[in-house]
Amino acid sequence: MPTLGLVNVGALATGVLGAPRNDAESLLAEDGRIVALGAASATGAARADVVVDCRGTTVIPGLIDSHCHVVLGDYTPRQKTVDFLDSYVHGGITSVVSAGEGVHAPGRPHDPVAAKALAIAAAKCFEHFHPNGMKVNAGSVVLEPGLSDADFAEMAAAGVRHAKYGFGGYAHPRDGEPDVRRAQAHGLCVMSHSGGNSIPGSSPITHDVLLHLRPDVCGHVNGGTTSLDEEGLATIVRQTDMALQVVQAGNLRSALLIVRLAREAGALARVCAASDTPTGTGVMPMGVIKSVCELASLADLAPEVAIALATGNNARAFRLAPGTGTIAPGAPADLVVCDAPAASMAADALGAIARGDIPGIACVIVDGVVRTGRSRNSPLAKRLATFTGVTPGSGH
Repeated sequence: MPTLGLVNVGALATGVLGAPRNDAESLLAEDGRIVALGAASATGAARADVVVDCRGTTVIPGLIDSHCHVVLGDYTPRQKTVDFLDSYVHGGITSVVSAGEGVHAPGRPHDPVAAKALAIAAAKCFEHFHPNGMKVNAGSVVLEPGLSDADFAEMAAAGVRHAKYGFGGYAHPRDGEPDVRRAQAHGLCVMSHSGGNSIPGSSPITHDVLLHLRPDVCGHVNGGTTSLDEEGLATIVRQTDMALQVVQAGNLRSALLIVRLAREAGALARVCAASDTPTGTGVMPMGVIKSVCELASLADLAPEVAIALATGNNARAFRLAPGTGTIAPGAPADLVVCDAPAASMAADALGAIARGDIPGIACVIVDGVVRTGRSRNSPLAKRLATFTGVTPGSGH
């Protein structure tokens, strides 16, 4: 595999909440992983097989959309759109986590045999299918009455790593608590729906139900699309250790409140930014970076901190591969080169994010491979990266 070097880096956001900035001016990757950060003379990045000249712009980790409604293939039945995952890469998203294939699958089966089969099939398909390099963490089983310990053991052995609660055929939302426990006992990360009904057949899940269920992640805690009330949000933040997922398709006012409550409680490490698309809200390739801009500009977060909520925090909460969502030696070389958009008053991408301006994406890299040059979805960057040894978009 060709080595990859990034040179003339102006600013670098690490995706690590505790240390969100790094002053490295170059980066070297081998075999899809970062092996060195620092001065160009020390990393040897300029001598790599493929060199990306960032021209003083900003490098951030590939964004992670931890609430993406994939089904099978690069197609969304809800929006009848083909190649949406490919397009999300042009939005700087290099990894997505399925919110449960069964949620939007045509015919939506409710029996445990079908729920298990769909989860295993999706996990196996996306293990080998990477639209434009996208890493799809698929096979999130929708919890249904009747799933046994043997079923969870079989799914875990087949590569199912996540579960979704809130759309199964339970008479009352509280009734699924034993299945949440069984899924967790077999190592699955369980995300629960929260807030009001999102589609026909789903149930509203209030904060008292969430306290009973105790999932690992409180999905779209700011609403998908209707948020929990203020008292419920305060209870979830202060009295639990659940990850707090805020989404673009939810209530912005609630998202800002959640960030404030989490910061006051010293719990910002639990906050994850995602999109919750494609849904009725639509297909949103820029959904995650838009949330980053909103949280930075309206919740008074440093832009590099807001980026960490959409990268390293997501990877940790959803137990993705070690290093995912961060820029550090040993981490996957999933990277986005970006700059202030051409019409912005900001000088660089971090300044643009702080103002609420969506940055222009000049390059997206997945596992050390340049997947896009200038994004077809973002605004035009003030400065565009240049490339040696590769033609962006060729996959070579």
